[in-house]
Amino acid sequence: MDRLIYTAMTGAKHALEQQATTSNNLANATTTGFRAQIDQFRAVPVQGAILPTRAFVVDSTTGSDFRAGAIQQTGRELDVAVQGDGWITVQAADGSEAYTRNGSLKLDENGVLQTHDGLNVMGDGGPLSIPPGRNIAIAKDGTISLVPDGSAAKGITSIGRLKLVNPPTADLVRGDDGLFRLKDGQAADTDPNVKLVSGALESSNVNVVDAMVNMISLARAFDMNMKLLQNAESNDTKAGQLLSMN
Repeated sequence: MDRLIYTAMTGAKHALEQQATTSNNLANATTTGFRAQIDQFRAVPVQGAILPTRAFVVDSTTGSDFRAGAIQQTGRELDVAVQGDGWITVQAADGSEAYTRNGSLKLDENGVLQTHDGLNVMGDGGPLSIPPGRNIAIAKDGTISLVPDGSAAKGITSIGRLKLVNPPTADLVRGDDGLFRLKDGQAADTDPNVKLVSGALESSNVNVVDAMVNMISLARAFDMNMKLLQNAESNDTKAGQLLSMN
C-alpha cells in the first residue's frame, strides 16, 4: 500500500511538471536557436522512512538537446547562424557572460550591436559599437566589416570580431533567462574554429511531433496515477470494513 500511494502521488505531481517542460518546448518551436529541454523520471527513496517501500518519483532535468537546428536563409545583413558547434557570446542582464545560438542581431540607437532581445553582443574586447551610415558585413569567422556603397574592396574597414566560443556541452547550464553559461561561472575562451553563416538564422531544434506525442503520453500517465490512488483509497476502505467486522 505504501509503495502504491507514494509512487502514484509523486508520479502524478511530476507528470504535470514534465508536462510544463514539454509545453515550454512546444512554445519555443519557432524560437531562433532554441535548444529543447530534456527531462526524465527517477525514483528517490524517502530519507528516514520507517518502511523501505516508501519511495518518491521525481522529475529531474537531465540537460538540453544540443543538436543543431535547420539553417534558414534570410538575406538580412545582421542575421547570422552558427554552423555546427559553437555559441555567440552576449552580455546578460546581470552583466555576466552568457551564450546563445540566436543570431538575430540589431543596432540600438547608439550603434551598439545587440541581440533581438536587447542584450549586448560581445566581441573580443567587450561590446561592439558600429558607426552609423555604413553597410555591415559579417564574415565566417565573426569579423565585422563596414562596406561602402558599391563594390570597392579597398573601402572595406574591419571594426571588430564577434566572440565565438565552443565549450564542452557537459560544462554548460541553462539559466532562467534561457541563456547558457559555464557551470563554474567563468568565461569561455574564444574558439577560432567556430564558423558563421551570414544572412541566415538557425531554427529551433524542437521536434513538434515528438513533443505532441510526449504530451499525450504524460497525460495518460497522470490519469493512470490518479486511478491508482483511487484504487488505494478503495482498498483502504474495504480493509477498514473487514477490520470493523472483527
